[in-house]
Amino acid sequence: MQRLQKLIAQSGYCSRRKAEELIKQGKVTLNGQKVNELGVKASFNDDIMVEGNLIEYQEKEYYLFYKPRGVVCTTKDDKKRKTVLDFFDDVDKRIFPVGRLDYDTTGLLILTNDGEFANLMMHPKCKIDKFYVAKVKGIVTPQEIKSLKSGIKIDNKMIRPTRVKLKKIDKKSLTSIVEITIHDGINQEVKKLMKMIGHEVIKLKREAYGFLTLGNLRSGEKRCLSKKEVKNLYLMANSNMLNK
Repeated sequence: MQRLQKLIAQSGYCSRRKAEELIKQGKVTLNGQKVNELGVKASFNDDIMVEGNLIEYQEKEYYLFYKPRGVVCTTKDDKKRKTVLDFFDDVDKRIFPVGRLDYDTTGLLILTNDGEFANLMMHPKCKIDKFYVAKVKGIVTPQEIKSLKSGIKIDNKMIRPTRVKLKKIDKKSLTSIVEITIHDGINQEVKKLMKMIGHEVIKLKREAYGFLTLGNLRSGEKRCLSKKEVKNLYLMANSNMLNK
């Protein structure tokens, strides 16, 4: 017997955090009875329904995806925009993105049906490095790079990127290319950091997530993560949580 939200996460329906929200919203039933409080225990032998969907155990799958520009990181979109799941029509499991990239941001995204894994990767203390390349308006100065390295307060939290580098400036177009590695997981973190030093992000691409890179993938392509890669992500995340 396990907590209901953990079973829902293990089924791949969503992360444990999202499962807890659905339980509180009264969108989960156990053997025909609505459950709206946490702490209830069950097993996969029970009849568990979430938003009208039967919950069953699924073999775990993990994907690395090169998200294109103009695609949303949701399982469905009310505005009928293209979602990341439109690129997974050949996958018969119920998968979902681990975290998200903005509509206009491209690059590396992980998708899975393992809610426990997703919950760990998105935990505030997980702090896995994420490497971005940003093209911004204006000429970024060495002093502004120094400010980023020293730390900038966003949403009442001091953010210190792991690494910042001014890669290129174009005086003709008045733009700059900045490489930045972050690990805090704040929504639109790179855009907010650049805005704080007076530069608007024009293009943003996530090129690495921990030790994972896009490799030879093209925009819109995907590959399965190996068991070793998944194991190492678990080890990295758990190590970071113990050391923070």
